[in-house]
Amino acid sequence: MTEKPRAADPGDTGSTPGGSAPAEPATGDAPRVVIRNNRKISQPAEPEGTAADAGTDAPAEGLVEDTEVVVDEIEVESGADGAAPAGPPVVDAPAEPVDAATSSTLGAELEALRADLDERTRDLQRVTAEYANYRKRVDRDRGVVAEQATGTVLAALLPILDDLDRAREHGDLVGPFGSVAEQLTAALGKFGLTPFGEQGDPFDPTLHEAVAHQTSADVTEPTCVQIMRRGYQLGERLLRPALVAVADPE
Repeated sequence: MTEKPRAADPGDTGSTPGGSAPAEPATGDAPRVVIRNNRKISQPAEPEGTAADAGTDAPAEGLVEDTEVVVDEIEVESGADGAAPAGPPVVDAPAEPVDAATSSTLGAELEALRADLDERTRDLQRVTAEYANYRKRVDRDRGVVAEQATGTVLAALLPILDDLDRAREHGDLVGPFGSVAEQLTAALGKFGLTPFGEQGDPFDPTLHEAVAHQTSADVTEPTCVQIMRRGYQLGERLLRPALVAVADPE
């Protein structure tokens, strides 16, 4: 680190304050750092003799002197050819090689994670399927419960319908009473109540209850020849079988 030459006195013809010659800047490829401080020097007034004796050794009042007291500016001078000094090239650090032990450990951890993921996926699929089956079962049970409740109410009304059928056979179901009977039958039909059992129907042991048997040459198979009480169904559910007399072929 070197100092920059002091400022020359305008009255001098080539000498520097103190009588020393300015230092020549060093040449070369290495940059030179110069520290500057600009400070204005103000000195109190002195007798004329004192100023005259000082001569050119002290700088005149108002001149700027370069000192090294406070660093105000740092300059990096270029080399002799004027080009900025080239710094060392930046080289990226090479990646650390992965040894076989680390690679096998990472592979084992990856396989463990995949196995865990597969297991969680199977668990999720199983839970989803179980929930779907549960919802179907609940919906089916809810429908069965509702159908059973409706069947219980309709079964309690079947004796009334039997009385209406007997009144119709005797011709008593006429006038306003007949109209009310028809409205009641239609309203019960909206809930899925269906009557069955007509004379001439083939005998079906799952639907008919035979209370009398006879033979007849007019039939080729067991046939219901007399309906003593009609049967009723609620959808596909049998509420009550029909009471019939059955004729078998001779």
